[in-house]
Amino acid sequence: MFKRNKAENTKFDFGDGTIDNYALGKKPLLEVQDLKMHFHTRDGVVKAVNGVSYSLSAGKTLGIVGESGSGKSVTAMTLMGLIDMPPGKIEGGDALYRGKSLITADERDMRNVRGNKVAMIFQDPMTSLNPVYKVGHQLAEPLRIHKGMKKKEAWARAVELLHMVGIPNPEIRVKEYPHQFSGGMRQRVMIAMALACDPDVLIADEPTTALDVTIQAQIIQLMQDLQKKSNSAIIMITHDLGVVADMADDVLVMYAGRPVEFGSVDDVFYKPSHPYTWGLMGSLPQSSGDLAQKTELLPIEGMPPSLIDLPSGCTFHPRCPYAKEICVKEDPCSKEIVHESGKSHTARCHFAGDAGFTKEDMEKALSNTVAVSAPPAEGGGA
Repeated sequence: MFKRNKAENTKFDFGDGTIDNYALGKKPLLEVQDLKMHFHTRDGVVKAVNGVSYSLSAGKTLGIVGESGSGKSVTAMTLMGLIDMPPGKIEGGDALYRGKSLITADERDMRNVRGNKVAMIFQDPMTSLNPVYKVGHQLAEPLRIHKGMKKKEAWARAVELLHMVGIPNPEIRVKEYPHQFSGGMRQRVMIAMALACDPDVLIADEPTTALDVTIQAQIIQLMQDLQKKSNSAIIMITHDLGVVADMADDVLVMYAGRPVEFGSVDDVFYKPSHPYTWGLMGSLPQSSGDLAQKTELLPIEGMPPSLIDLPSGCTFHPRCPYAKEICVKEDPCSKEIVHESGKSHTARCHFAGDAGFTKEDMEKALSNTVAVSAPPAEGGGA
């Protein structure tokens, strides 16, 4: 079991003012390497995160999608060091920020990173704010701790942050308590807190769930403006494939605690190679200007498996209409699918890249896809 190591020198490198290869994108800001987070319960071992890997560079956005319970949020909470251990236990792998481990870092270093250099917008705004402190105090606290601001300066910045996220009368609302805010407004306060210190990496866990469509667009634009201003990296955890198509560079599709497909937005949306990804695409309403047109949705049959008792072989095989005998017996490795342009992406399926197996089904799934621009020509950009 991994523990915080107080003796080990894990001080993080935030750049020495000269050449910062992490900020320039020459080295990934964040690397997750075969990370495994399991929960030991009376009923058994819950394999919530079971071998997640990806890298993220400055200025890039990674979209993480999948059904509820697929391990998206637990992965993010593990990176932030917010999982109680026990019952949680890191069974393997690592997560590196600027080349230093977030897993073995001591708590002092994690306090310097968490909320300052790696910030997170939490999924549940109703329980993420402290009910006994005014909103302004909670916004000003990280500014005073991490940025060394005086109380008056931090309070003025808190008012500015509330204005940025669309809170009306921020000079008045900054003096109020969380219970005086609606759920959507609390969500905006959480977003303001995450943006306060201009983090290197912003993890957004369903940041627009409780917001109306107009505010959703404003918040997404706000995050993109932050990214352009500070060249930060963003991890967008969401069920909304339209948001991913609009703002992500790469997409990680998760199922039962592990990645099943990973690649650029173009590759995953227009050349998907895993039946689960087809299912996500097929379960969305078709984009059409003809409101009278009726298109049957293609939901994924069945329910996600228990993470305590995972199926043999491919974890998706009980729900996969294309499963064969090998899918039941053998767990597939991640396969690389190379496209005509020379680009490639990966999928964890025995038959990934088999045109005879996927072509008809992929086209059927993509007929009900999200509203994105026409697929680029092979070799072209988005």
